[in-house]
Amino acid sequence: MIRAYKFLIRPTVGQQSALAEMLRDHCSLYNGALQERRDAYRHTSKTTVRYGQQSAQLKDIRAFDPERQGRWSFSSQQATLRRLDKAFAAFFRRVKSGEKPGYPRFRSNKRFDTVEFPKDGDGCRWDSTPHDPATRVRLQGVGHVRVHQHRPVPGKVKTIAVKREGRRWYVILTADQAAPEPLPATGSVVGIDLGIANFLADSNGEFVPNPRHGRKAAAKLEAAQQALARCKRGSKRRRKAVETVARMHRKVRRQRLDHAHRTALDLVRAHDIIAHEDLKIRNMSKTPAPRPDPEQPGSFLPNGATAKAGLNRSIADAGWGVFLAILAAKAEGAGREVIAVDPRNTSRRCPACGHTAKENRPTQEKFHCVSCRHKAHADTVGALNVLRAGLVRRDARPA
Repeated sequence: MIRAYKFLIRPTVGQQSALAEMLRDHCSLYNGALQERRDAYRHTSKTTVRYGQQSAQLKDIRAFDPERQGRWSFSSQQATLRRLDKAFAAFFRRVKSGEKPGYPRFRSNKRFDTVEFPKDGDGCRWDSTPHDPATRVRLQGVGHVRVHQHRPVPGKVKTIAVKREGRRWYVILTADQAAPEPLPATGSVVGIDLGIANFLADSNGEFVPNPRHGRKAAAKLEAAQQALARCKRGSKRRRKAVETVARMHRKVRRQRLDHAHRTALDLVRAHDIIAHEDLKIRNMSKTPAPRPDPEQPGSFLPNGATAKAGLNRSIADAGWGVFLAILAAKAEGAGREVIAVDPRNTSRRCPACGHTAKENRPTQEKFHCVSCRHKAHADTVGALNVLRAGLVRRDARPA
């Protein structure tokens, strides 16, 4: 199995400058390749330029500009061109499926923050100084950069990427490893219902509170963004304000990620089978469509956009998508089974008699069956129905 690792690196002042130049030159290569594709298609011949043609030009580009493009790994430059090719492939896929196309855009130096090396040993080398107690990664054109390796990396390192986040630099590895030993069976199964008031409720009646990291940091973040808006563009004060806002966003993101890891680990350790709702989070957080007023052309009726915006912020702050991805990854490594089920009516169906009705849930928290008078917390009822649906789906699978 393939696993990813992310480590902080500690470059010297000279190495920081070289890393910044590497990002700048790869960004220039990306934008130049994008411009070539645009110009070729706008020509009367409607020529399509593909990755193979642009990759074949790299040798001449490096020879023409040895002090910039010629300094860096040939394979990493090919990876940058593949990155553009994937962006175009995704664009054409969205066009065919009728989605919003999203044509690939030019990148500024601020928005181009990652350089990939497709193979360890080709332009880069993990643990390049094995005789030294400190771990280092060697990058062509940069040198041996010290790595703050806080955990071992078993298996064979396949790819290496360097990423800039604010003033910090990180190295991201993927390693090919043997499948880990599964955790001992517990004999326990559980269903979970994700929510806003509580992060999740399980079928055993337990709740995990929602930490609301984004809401807690909202006041300080708003003040920092207001300070940023008051700064003059291009000033040193504005650069500091931008770094402050970015640092606060990074802290919230790390807090949300840490909570997701801890919650997922507790579930994986305690249960053999975990069922959850197959949520379409992107659809749930869509902006409501405008409602034109038929009596007044050019005017619009209230469509609940303000309330929906608050709900969308809460959904984003909960981080359901990140949590479910982490849960699936941890379950795979631990030999557990995760089952996604249809979320429709899970909180409206009575677990006692099976009656399904909107009236069964009079409030967000209360469940009161109008048929058999069964009472419970609505999220617990949802988790019970999710578990039952998951077990039915599991038993229905062909052997």
